[in-house]
Amino acid sequence: MSITLAGLLVEKRSHIVNRWTDLIFDTYPPEAGKFMRSKKNQIANPVGATVAEGVEKLFGWLVEGDQSDLKDLCRFLDNIVRIRAVQQFSASHSIGFVFLLKTAIRNVLDTEIRKHQLFEELSEFDRRIDDLALLAFDNYSQCREQLHEIRIMEVRSRMSRLLERACQKYGMPSEW
Repeated sequence: MSITLAGLLVEKRSHIVNRWTDLIFDTYPPEAGKFMRSKKNQIANPVGATVAEGVEKLFGWLVEGDQSDLKDLCRFLDNIVRIRAVQQFSASHSIGFVFLLKTAIRNVLDTEIRKHQLFEELSEFDRRIDDLALLAFDNYSQCREQLHEIRIMEVRSRMSRLLERACQKYGMPSEW
């Protein structure tokens, strides 16, 4: 029976997902990363729980999912990207978590990949990860655009209230 990368990914799934999750938590300041690792409860640690669940689902989709249905993938990806988009990460840092899957796979499967010469299969899987990163970037861009629109609306609202107060104070008509 020949060994395949897909078989190894399924067999070592929990190790790879745990390693990927740890690598993502390492992108946060040490205390925040430690906290995210310590509690998997959605109430006590919503960011850590969301990342852990999303990583599990993304990995499962990449390995076993229906590649024609992007709806589920986008939902899992969106959960993580939205969190990172509102934090003070750069764009590359925000979506860089996707590429950490490559590192996690190599950390866990390096010996087996070399032993069974699975480089071609690994290269193909790397392309799928790259495609996931492109989807993450699109998602990140949409999230940042929404944040900017919200901020613009807040500024407009504040300016409108200031103008109303100024008009009231100086007896000017509030409509121009």
